[in-house]
Amino acid sequence: MRILEKLGKAVLCALLVLALLGAAAGAETLRVGVRDDIINFGFYNETTGKYYGLEIDLAAELAQRIGCDGVEYITVTPDTRKDMLLNGEVDVVIATYSIAESREENFDFSAPYYEDDTIIMVEKSTLFGSIRDLKDKNIGIVNGTNAGPLLAQKLYDEGIITDVVVENTDTFTQYEGAYVTKTERYEDLDALLETGEIDAACMDACIAQTYMNDQREFLDVSIAHQEYGVATVKDSAFSAPVAEAVQAMLDDGTIERLIDKWN
Repeated sequence: MRILEKLGKAVLCALLVLALLGAAAGAETLRVGVRDDIINFGFYNETTGKYYGLEIDLAAELAQRIGCDGVEYITVTPDTRKDMLLNGEVDVVIATYSIAESREENFDFSAPYYEDDTIIMVEKSTLFGSIRDLKDKNIGIVNGTNAGPLLAQKLYDEGIITDVVVENTDTFTQYEGAYVTKTERYEDLDALLETGEIDAACMDACIAQTYMNDQREFLDVSIAHQEYGVATVKDSAFSAPVAEAVQAMLDDGTIERLIDKWN
């Protein structure tokens, strides 16, 4: 009887632990790394104290579908999102983060929820007509994006630069044939383009739209095609449910409706 009694207590204890774990899981808040500076994707309005955009709505829907009771938006930048995800400061990243082979070493990605192209924006006053006009010019990018290596490859393919890197630092890379300035935020890139401190800015088209005006234009060239996915730490507990939820949203038209809403 004592053995049965002890077993009964052990089973009851185990059931209580499982119940508590289940309650904790159900009450979990999904911490999502998002952008705060890209209108229609992830933008923080200081007046309202709220985030808005396609990726903000996507995060809220995702949290609901994987069983979380809420979502916490945490601002990330191209230079911080990798480390914040790896360090566990956020559970997932939904921040115009393109799927790339180099990133798949550390992260799992959902199916792409948005496709775009990396482009080059210039001031009309420069009278640049093509990418070849950027020979020996200064082109700006944002640190932490893959615009840098993609731009370098395109410039090399076009014969604008050689494979020689004259100097490379955290703030610039000098090639034989072009100079690339690195900034921390897109608003910094915008300011440098406005003042003429850089001759062109390279970024994804959806981001460039935030900083587009009547005095600017896109060069008729695609640096690379991009696909944005929801990123999770490789083989984490979030990877499978996130991938399944995003695929379901693609299949049932939810993501298409969100794109129509914000585009």
